[in-house]
Amino acid sequence: MATEQILIIDFGSQFTQLIARRVRELNVYCEIHPYNNLPSISPDVKGVILSGSPCSVRDSDAPNVHLAAFRHKLPLLGVCYGAQLLAQSSGGEVQPSSIREYGRARLGTVDTASELMKGFDQHSQVWMSHGDTITQIPDHFDVIASTETVRVAAFQVRGEQTYGIQFHPEVTHSLQGKQLLHNFVVDICGCSQNWTADSFVDTTVADLKAKLGDDKVVLGLSGGVDSSVAAMLIHRAIGPNLYCIFVDNGLLRKDEFQSVLDSYKTLGLNVKGVDAQEQFYSALTGLTDPEAKRKAIGKTFIDVFDQESHRIEDVSWLGQGTIYPDVIESVSVKGPSATIKSHHNVGGLPDFMKLKVVEPLNTLFKDEVRAVGRSMGLPEFILGRHPFPGPGLAIRILGDITPEKVAILQEVDALFINGLKREGLYDQVWQAGAMLLPIQSVGVMGDERTYERVVALRAVTSVDGMTADWAHLPYSFLADISNEIINKVKGVNRVVYDISSKPPATIEWE
Repeated sequence: MATEQILIIDFGSQFTQLIARRVRELNVYCEIHPYNNLPSISPDVKGVILSGSPCSVRDSDAPNVHLAAFRHKLPLLGVCYGAQLLAQSSGGEVQPSSIREYGRARLGTVDTASELMKGFDQHSQVWMSHGDTITQIPDHFDVIASTETVRVAAFQVRGEQTYGIQFHPEVTHSLQGKQLLHNFVVDICGCSQNWTADSFVDTTVADLKAKLGDDKVVLGLSGGVDSSVAAMLIHRAIGPNLYCIFVDNGLLRKDEFQSVLDSYKTLGLNVKGVDAQEQFYSALTGLTDPEAKRKAIGKTFIDVFDQESHRIEDVSWLGQGTIYPDVIESVSVKGPSATIKSHHNVGGLPDFMKLKVVEPLNTLFKDEVRAVGRSMGLPEFILGRHPFPGPGLAIRILGDITPEKVAILQEVDALFINGLKREGLYDQVWQAGAMLLPIQSVGVMGDERTYERVVALRAVTSVDGMTADWAHLPYSFLADISNEIINKVKGVNRVVYDISSKPPATIEWE
């Protein structure tokens, strides 16, 4: 797809995806590959970044990679563990830190003559996160930055475009981290910064035309950002040969089925709406375990989707809105992730459907998907929508699912979301929703005691959903929404607000 790229070798760091996002922000394409499953190096690769890791290079089974494949051939930047690996493999020493370096630090000395540190302030703030320290570097390594407690905060190999840093430039706490990555990616690697949303659309549509030809594609729309943008890309390539199916599983937000169908009509997409509420409710009867609910929803969706797709003659392809974080999680350093949610799209539908899979967004992060959508002129009410879980309200209703519970939660959710929009708070929040709890509480309404349901409101701020903080919504707003929900939604007499961050909590409750 891209004419040039940066290869990021992942040793399991929690920040690896963030490195990729920062490189992408420079309008340079990059890919993450686990150290134990590297691709052949194509001529398009202009440089290599070695990620951090929770492991220690001193361990006998420490992650390793054949550095000779890159050294002297491509610019190389080791970050934290990557820097320690470079130093140790060249004859340097890495030892446990006397004091674990974690958090903000300031560079005491910086060699701004080094191309990597160009433009850095002498006391620039950086973010450290390591239990080991490079205590000795080989004679042909030069120190290019130090802190008060870390002598080798950054180094360069003399006569090579090989660098190592013990801090993390990808996190915002490293105030000039973006400058360092620009120095490496643009100045040292020579990337031309021409990877943009517009160029992605042009290249992807051309690729889709060549790949799909006159074939027919069926795609399941959800009303969300990813499936909508994927549909528009494929539609641009093959027009009416794209058949979209939007299934009402009875677990959508209030009035969402019809409003989403109406919005797609204005975009010229060939969409069929299918009311399958009864099938989903039947499949969910008596289920309380979150994973059992997910699997029942997934199986029912496949049955409905398979039935509808067979009404279309000669379909060859299944279109999906899989995005890059899903792909990364499914091919992680330790093999297919054990924690990847069962409703993620990776891998497509079962073999019996006999369809080839086309995933035009599987190299993009969520914010890049939105940028591509804007480039194609998709309306903001689709692109700006909060993420919504594939299983819908089923994983926001703790316990078993009934139409009555869904109706209650739909009303609560609608009041909450509309309130956020009314007060100008919706776009400040990454994701918001309501949870129906499997408990009841005592209350008083008028002169009567009540024993009714409890709902929890959840709103988080985030960049990509990998980590999230609870949204600090105004108390006055929360008070008003609580009153509105209790007064308007029969069956609810208590509202609580979730102030847990991810990690350790997750955004959804199930």
